[in-house]
Amino acid sequence: MKPFSYPLAKPLVLAVALALTACATTESARGPIVDMPASYGPAVPAVETPQPTTAWWQSFGSQPLERLIEEAQAGSPDLRIAIERMRQADIALQQAGISRLPSVSGSVGSTAGRTEAPGVATTSRESSSVGLSVSYEVDLWGRIAAGVRAGEASFEASQYDWKTARLALLTGVANNYFLWLNTAERLRIARENLAIAERVLGIVEARQRNGVATALEVSQQRTTVLSQRTALLPLELQQRQTASALALLLGRVPQGYAPEAGEFAQLRVPALAAGLPSSLLTRRPDLASAEAQLAASDANVEVARKALLPSLSLSASGSLGTSALLSLVDPTRSVSIGLSLAQSIFDGGRQRLQIRTTESQRVVLIENYGKAIRTALKEVDDGLGSVERSQRQEALQREVVAQARRSLELAELRYREGSGDLLSVLDAQRTLFAALDALSTQSLSRLTAALDMYKALGGDWVAPPPLS
Repeated sequence: MKPFSYPLAKPLVLAVALALTACATTESARGPIVDMPASYGPAVPAVETPQPTTAWWQSFGSQPLERLIEEAQAGSPDLRIAIERMRQADIALQQAGISRLPSVSGSVGSTAGRTEAPGVATTSRESSSVGLSVSYEVDLWGRIAAGVRAGEASFEASQYDWKTARLALLTGVANNYFLWLNTAERLRIARENLAIAERVLGIVEARQRNGVATALEVSQQRTTVLSQRTALLPLELQQRQTASALALLLGRVPQGYAPEAGEFAQLRVPALAAGLPSSLLTRRPDLASAEAQLAASDANVEVARKALLPSLSLSASGSLGTSALLSLVDPTRSVSIGLSLAQSIFDGGRQRLQIRTTESQRVVLIENYGKAIRTALKEVDDGLGSVERSQRQEALQREVVAQARRSLELAELRYREGSGDLLSVLDAQRTLFAALDALSTQSLSRLTAALDMYKALGGDWVAPPPLS
């Protein structure tokens, strides 16, 4: 075998040296370092619980809520936007996969020409041709495969983003519906308190007619009645605004919308178990999305690094041509096969700067992933504390309401019998109203704490809808 001549060997040696230099830029992947705790706190034992796979909103025992959740999943624009983003990521993945396939192109042409000049014989030219070419880039260093892996990870991240959007939507629907029911309950309490104030006013006016009560007492009670009527207005406005917010989540127009009525007191507060802290990494879709984005970034860094390596392309082409118009009789045949090895020698450092950019982007994703994990742990820890604290506060507030109701009954009885004063009745009335309103608000806080826990734990784990 004849040795390589110097003009041929030198470019090959240069290409190999550049390839080895590019290979030397590779770096092992590093992930975020987060020390996962064994439990959420000394009062919360670390137990392994199964992943929530059922419809968590059913645990509140409200059929109107279940119908609202079903309507939201069918009509929410936020979910449709998330699905379109999934479709875009799927298209990008398909485009990355196409790079693995050969490129085939064909051509058909026919031309005719005529040349006339004074003193020169007229000449005519006719030709026809058919050509076919095939080219294929050999994935010598795995650059194309890395691009496909990046597309797969990005598509997976878009699926988790859909789950995150769905979880935010459903908890938002439940939260607004609970707030709407709570406002209706507070309106009921305010109207009952107004009825009590009007009843007391009737008693005071009767006592005045009998010469027992003074005009000052009548004026004081009328002021209380007017104050209670005024207190209804902001609650009515809040109820209308909550209904409008709920309509937007459902994909409805807010004008004239009112949710299906329900009993706020009939809502159940589910018992929740947090499980092991490490299970959050598989439960929460936002953490899974961040992890998938990190995997896509790893692949993009690999693509940028391997862009420094030479590319190997194979090509083949064939053609038929004749000197006749629209005919291939007695054609001239030509076939060519090519092998090319391309390597960028000098680009001003553009490719290496691209590597540094993708590596920096990956560092940002690593930090965001670690931050998201720590935030998730805090949300669960805060949620556990809120659930436990709100439960105790609601129990204590019920005792306050019972005592306030008893105090009002005794004050009214003493005033009716003439042994008590109106001021005691007014104080007892205000105390009862404030206690009932606080109990309703505390019950809402307990429901909201349960919703926050479901959200912090990742909700239910469902598959996104198939893309058509």
